[in-house]
Amino acid sequence: MRHVFKFPDIGEGLEEGTIVEWYVQKGQEVESGQSLVQVETDKVTTDIPSPKTGTIAALYGKEGETINVGDPLAEIEIEGVEGEEAVKEEEKQPAGPSKEGVEEEEGAGVVGTIEVAGEGGHLPSSSEGVEHAEEAGEEKKPKKKALATPVARALAKDMGVDINNIKGSGPGGRVMKDDIYNYVEQQKKERPSAPQAGKETEEAVEYEDLTQIRKTIARNMSRSKQNAAHMTVMDEVEVSELVRIRNKYKEKYKDQDIKLNYLPFILKATARALEKHRQLNSELDQDNDRMLFKRYYNIGIAVDTEKGLVVPVIKHVDKLTVFELTQETNEIARKARVGELTMEDMKGGTFTVTSYGSIGGQFAMPVINYPQAGILGIGRIVKKPVVNENDEVVPGHMLPLSVSVDHRIVDGGEVSRFLNTLMNYLEDPVTLIME
Repeated sequence: MRHVFKFPDIGEGLEEGTIVEWYVQKGQEVESGQSLVQVETDKVTTDIPSPKTGTIAALYGKEGETINVGDPLAEIEIEGVEGEEAVKEEEKQPAGPSKEGVEEEEGAGVVGTIEVAGEGGHLPSSSEGVEHAEEAGEEKKPKKKALATPVARALAKDMGVDINNIKGSGPGGRVMKDDIYNYVEQQKKERPSAPQAGKETEEAVEYEDLTQIRKTIARNMSRSKQNAAHMTVMDEVEVSELVRIRNKYKEKYKDQDIKLNYLPFILKATARALEKHRQLNSELDQDNDRMLFKRYYNIGIAVDTEKGLVVPVIKHVDKLTVFELTQETNEIARKARVGELTMEDMKGGTFTVTSYGSIGGQFAMPVINYPQAGILGIGRIVKKPVVNENDEVVPGHMLPLSVSVDHRIVDGGEVSRFLNTLMNYLEDPVTLIME
């Protein structure tokens, strides 16, 4: 019997992934839990393990191609057919997974068992393959559905063409990727060209496909703006004592091959402030008309990478020392930049911190990591003249802060109180260990 293994829903709202590398091939024997393929999702690059022990009878999708949650990834012969026979049997099928003697999975994931997208693990049916009568009064007739792999169908959908209108050049008339590209090019040639303003040509525009991460950033930012009522409060705090402490211990940490920056202090101060202002560590459960106040403090850190912005999470910040937070932030930043983040690294955030000041900039209006209630933006520390408690003008180090909140959850007064508490900790860092 063959087991049809579909691309699983691995959580965090992922809908698709790009195949990076296949680790197996047709006819190869695999063990349950053995990695089949490496897939890049919009948040991480991860290995997908085999849910069964058996022989690979078919693989779907090539390296570099996009596959949707619920699409077949592989067929695994788990009994009755040897490797070579499984390959021959698969080649007899016109397209897609075989229908006879097939066991379809109900849920399999990267770790353990999870539900696949859609009720019962099946994708909804579509009206693809039905064309409307071109002449008035002509009866609508179903058109024969094209033979094609899930990958080819996904490509046609992305390019906005009806795959049933394309003549396939593959075995048995199967529609191949080149057929789709050729069809689109032919359509462009047949379409009358529109008049162009000025002398610009196609060569003046460069096209680049959106990466999985960029798609997610766009989707999440839009969702946040559409669902949350954003409000931002800004202030700046004098942090000369924090600068002194950091400079004092920087070399000591460096001897242990650890880079000490200001972020661990800010994370610790943020967790302490959240303990006193629980509305900013909450979530609105609109379906049940209630608030969810989190009693744990998992802070996401926005990390700028070559592929785009990712937000890994430091768990239980309130329970970690500044030294431990330094280790955690160094390691998670490294993993983000080399693409080693796991799904576990991305889950469970209750609040987010973004440091745009490390690149440049003082104040900003950061977008909430919805459905969280708030996000803290950190600007660049600037040396300025300040007036001390003796009314003397002295040099100081000013740290700009911006806090964006969901105004449905948090009132302006509470944001200001949270910001004051945070600034008190940063102004006098010793209080982080004295309280």
